[in-house]
Amino acid sequence: MKKLLKVLLAGAFALTLAGCSSSDDTSSTDSEDKTITVGATAVPHAAILNDVVKDLLAEDGWTLDVVEFTDYVQPNTSLQDGDLDANYFQTLAYMEEQNEERSLSLVAVAGIHYEAMALYSNTVESLDDLVDGATIAIPNDGSNESRALALLAANGLIELEDTDGLYTLQSITSNPKNLEFAELEAANLPNNLADVDGAVINGNYALDSGITETAYTIIAEDFTDEEAAPYINYLVVKEGNEDSDKTQALIAALQSDEVADYIEEQYGSSVVAKFTTVE
Repeated sequence: MKKLLKVLLAGAFALTLAGCSSSDDTSSTDSEDKTITVGATAVPHAAILNDVVKDLLAEDGWTLDVVEFTDYVQPNTSLQDGDLDANYFQTLAYMEEQNEERSLSLVAVAGIHYEAMALYSNTVESLDDLVDGATIAIPNDGSNESRALALLAANGLIELEDTDGLYTLQSITSNPKNLEFAELEAANLPNNLADVDGAVINGNYALDSGITETAYTIIAEDFTDEEAAPYINYLVVKEGNEDSDKTQALIAALQSDEVADYIEEQYGSSVVAKFTTVE
């Protein structure tokens, strides 16, 4: 009986060791994970990742998995939830706005490019053709709405009060053409262009929808380097992952000469590479 008890105890001890060994092996496997999952909107972000970054990362043994999104919210909530290692689609101001509104803990780690926002129309060729009372659609989220209004003000369509924060429709102090404004989700603006006289659309959605080839570009942002800074699109990770191997590999690949050349060749002045560091 004592001998049988010793055998049973020895077996239990062996199983315990096996369990510890299995746990250690899993930890080892996790630390050697070579797949990087990045969320992005289709154009130009996912295109840059798939056409250039994927091959650059593969040279160093990484596998890049690009998850495409059609809106600006889910890439951030998915990153916060741990479904993504990073995302690449947004400005710093938008990220900070989302962090506050949705209690997220996301941080920008590298600036990559900016896209020119523009006023497009299916029917109007120039500012002079905009009739009194024309309807202009603009993004309905804070940072992009502010940017759209700033573009209209810079071209004399409206005047805005000075503010240290974001512009809103309440910031308009003069509207000589009596423009009407339709506030829509940024991703839906291209789909609603036919229903308005014009729409101020983010560069990525304009490129993705093809309206840069089919609609009139009435006015567009034309930045100096300093003016472009607030609109640079960043690689973003969850706080705590800034220095991970995956993050550093992504930064190196996205801020490469190959990416800069691709952006210039594919998009011309619609997308401009602006590689920046984050302090």
